[in-house]
Amino acid sequence: MQYRTLGKTGLEVSEIGFGTWGIGKTGWAGAEDEQSVRGLNEAIDRGLNFIDTALRYGNGHSERLVGQVVRSRRETVYIATKAPPKNLGAPADQGNSAEDAFPRDFLIEATEQSLRNLGLETIDVLQFHRWSNDWVGQGDWQETIQQLKQQGKIRFFGVSINDHQPDSALRLVESGVVDTVQVIYNIFDQSPEDHLFPACLRHNVGVIVRVPLDEGGLTGKVTPETVFAEGDFQDRYFRDDRKREVYEAARRIAADLDIPLDQLPETALRYTLSDPAVSTIIPGMRSVHHVEQNCAVGDGRGLPPEQVQRLKAHRWVRNFYQ
Repeated sequence: MQYRTLGKTGLEVSEIGFGTWGIGKTGWAGAEDEQSVRGLNEAIDRGLNFIDTALRYGNGHSERLVGQVVRSRRETVYIATKAPPKNLGAPADQGNSAEDAFPRDFLIEATEQSLRNLGLETIDVLQFHRWSNDWVGQGDWQETIQQLKQQGKIRFFGVSINDHQPDSALRLVESGVVDTVQVIYNIFDQSPEDHLFPACLRHNVGVIVRVPLDEGGLTGKVTPETVFAEGDFQDRYFRDDRKREVYEAARRIAADLDIPLDQLPETALRYTLSDPAVSTIIPGMRSVHHVEQNCAVGDGRGLPPEQVQRLKAHRWVRNFYQ
């Protein structure tokens, strides 16, 4: 496993991090706690030292599993979690204020709850689980974050950028207030390369990449015949004719690079790691098999430049979350 500096935090984090939405046992089918714990331990055994979770993942279940594993290990493992906005169902980009989303008392209580779930005294990176450019300079969240840092309850502050809206955090990055950003970035959605990544490099902001495999769309395993469990997140994400669209797009990528379709997941992960702005990527992992496959990619090699350039033609920004 190779390591990169997470921006101005100075933390040396593994190229492959562990995304834990899937092990929270809400939204995704098939996760079992025993298997999840085995996967987390296997990842740490393989040198992974960065885990991303959130208070909302299984109403704290994901955090509790992560804390259970990390507390049992001697290795240094950095944990990033996310505080949800108080107005959970309200989109950040529709006129809501920072005071509506992250008022002082609510933010403090969310942080305290995450600390209780994790069983730890300090969170390495506390992220807002939603963000709006309008919130720069609004409300008292900035003073609250500074207080939490001074109290030793958090070390660094970040935001998880809204789905497919990388430019919505540009003002925050340029303000110098934020330490890290988390953003969707993959072969299909290359839009962070346009403005966000250059800004993060200029301001030394760490970049955490989520959804590097497009929720499974870049694995090559989603076909028109794929059937997901009822209630599974992917059943909604790939509804209607989306499975066919994704399968055809995945096949075009494999044909363009002259690689077998089963090599696409590795290629997709290596693509995201090939951008110099990226600090770590956090594919979701629900089994030891996922861990073995994904951690093997964190070897510092990325993709050959000619393949990176060929993949630029496969940009396909769309919002399947809607």
